[in-house]
Amino acid sequence: MFRYFSAALCIFISMLLGCTPPKLPDPDGDKNPAVQVSTVVQREITENVRFTGRFNAINYVEIKPRATGYVVSTPFKEGSYVQKGDLLFAIDPRPYQAKLDDANGQVKLYEAKLKLAKADNLRAKDVGKTPGAISKQDLDKYVAAEEEAVAAVEASKASTEVRNLDLEFCSVISPISGRISKYFVTLGNLVTQDSTQLTTVVSEDPIYCYFDADERTLLKVIRRVQAGKKKNDSADDFPETPVFIGLADEKGFPHQGTLNFTSNLIDSQTGTINLRAIIKNIFKNDKTPLFLHGMFCRVLVPISNPKNAILIADRAIGTDQGLKFVYVMDKDYKLEYRRVTVGDLQPDNLRAIESGLNADEKVVVSGIHLVRPGTIIRPDLIEMPVTQFLDGSLTETKPSK
Repeated sequence: MFRYFSAALCIFISMLLGCTPPKLPDPDGDKNPAVQVSTVVQREITENVRFTGRFNAINYVEIKPRATGYVVSTPFKEGSYVQKGDLLFAIDPRPYQAKLDDANGQVKLYEAKLKLAKADNLRAKDVGKTPGAISKQDLDKYVAAEEEAVAAVEASKASTEVRNLDLEFCSVISPISGRISKYFVTLGNLVTQDSTQLTTVVSEDPIYCYFDADERTLLKVIRRVQAGKKKNDSADDFPETPVFIGLADEKGFPHQGTLNFTSNLIDSQTGTINLRAIIKNIFKNDKTPLFLHGMFCRVLVPISNPKNAILIADRAIGTDQGLKFVYVMDKDYKLEYRRVTVGDLQPDNLRAIESGLNADEKVVVSGIHLVRPGTIIRPDLIEMPVTQFLDGSLTETKPSK
């Protein structure tokens, strides 16, 4: 009985006091969630794509002998830098020197025969001045003998040139300047002409960087060129396009090269097209190159002209059934749910927003899973957080208020 009386008394007191409308939450009140908010970043960006690449030497030579014989000298140091024309291997020259000496002797022999043939022909012509002293047939034989001797001398000289080349080929020289590999064949071993591989030499500066672009990216670039959104003064798909390269232990893409080749076909099995950039190598004090043949690298290729864009931290973007959204704070500290269209991720890990945000708007950058549309918050205004590579690891910079 007392319980019902208490309830009735409470109702009566409420009726006397009247209904008081609830107060709006104070933005500085303790009950409102404290959320980090940042003003969107507006700056000029270039749309780009990233690939995985490999460095390749412009000149790669497999050193093979052009003469058969035994190796008698290897004057180069393994792994050193050699100049064009440096001696790399020496093959025993004695057999080839003997053949050259024999060829030179043959030249002298035929030159002596030529001298005799010329004298005989000259005497025959003098005799022929006397009518009936010598027949015309005999005169023709002397002329033919002299011409035959001339041909024999020329043939022997040509043989001498061949033997001289064989002797020169006993000295294996470097056809290019570059870094040499190890000895594939050591002293005393028999090597075969045009068969045995002795070592390799690769050029170092400049150097190529090869990478494969997917078909979708290629179509994107072609359509931009056709629509006039990207300048193209030639028939190439990527005319004079700068390429930015980063190594495995580097932050960002600190090295710049130039795209100089695009394949004329797409690989039907992989759906990719092969591209190549050329870049100047970097040498340290000990002349060691930074970029090596076969080394892995990361490649950044711009595919648009510079444009103004709005950017926000990637973590400020939420996903709702496959659609991207952000929470935008209005002047009354209330959150608005806003659908956005996202673009490329920039080197500082800010995401370009193609539509859905305006300049100077403020978005929630942390704890978006803790708030809802219409929530009134206590904003903690900070600079838009970015991410940088420090000491080889990803580290977020501390935002300033």
